[in-house]
Amino acid sequence: MAPAPASLYALLEVPQEASNEQVRQAFRNLSKRFHPDTTELPPDLASARFQALQEAMVVLGDPQKRRLYDASLKAAELNQQRLAQRFTWRPNTDPPPRRDLSGGEWFALVLLALALGFSLVLGVGLAWWRGVDLLQEAPPLL
Repeated sequence: MAPAPASLYALLEVPQEASNEQVRQAFRNLSKRFHPDTTELPPDLASARFQALQEAMVVLGDPQKRRLYDASLKAAELNQQRLAQRFTWRPNTDPPPRRDLSGGEWFALVLLALALGFSLVLGVGLAWWRGVDLLQEAPPLL
């Protein structure tokens, strides 16, 4: 079985900009080709194709229904474009932009530097104090 056409215009083999007369003429030509009584196709395939042609003509033959159908085609096309944009993966190869440090970040760095300095002074002071104390209590080596 042939794949379903993308639109009613494709089913009738006319462009979307076709006039009402062009749509009617295309319907007449195709209905002669696919009418179950005049075609060489299997009857079930011919009747299905002929019924699809009739449904297309009902929609495209009425100006108001045709406007609504055209609007739905345009909406479907826009929706498909949005989906394609949403799910298109693009790698981020740009490095992140450099920025100045905020006031809070500077304050945190100063606090870290003060804590490091205090820890070093405390460690060296304790080591010196304990070292002096150990040397005074230790017996001479000779």
